Amino acid sequence: QVQLVESGGGLVQSGGSLRLSCAASGRTFSNYVMCWFRQAPGEEREFLAAISSSGTRSLTADSVKARFTISRDYAGNTVYLHMNNVKPEDTAVYYCAGAYSPYGAVFRTRDSYSNWGQGTQVTVSS
Repeated sequence: QVQLVESGGGLVQSGGSLRLSCAASGRTFSNYVMCWFRQAPGEEREFLAAISSSGTRSLTADSVKARFTISRDYAGNTVYLHMNNVKPEDTAVYYCAGAYSPYGAVFRTRDSYSNWGQGTQVTVSS
């Protein structure tokens, strides 16, 4: 198990940029695939991006591929979501999640991840 804590959310103007952080502790961070999901009120939790345990492979949803980038920092045990040109429709609670996967796989389904953070609210004003 790893414990995950998101931060970096808040109110941002449309067209601006934001970087979300997910700090991990507990089990070895380098053995986990990490990802970001988001969920708006009344909507399903949406996959955004995942990055492999080694950091060499990533998968990003087509809906945000042009604007969002996932990365990880092993020294700081942190995964990031870099959000550029944010839009009002990006308003949601953003969740970090992880799963044990030491061989480079990436996953895009909610059920693939067993460790979840508490979420951080992102609100984009128009």
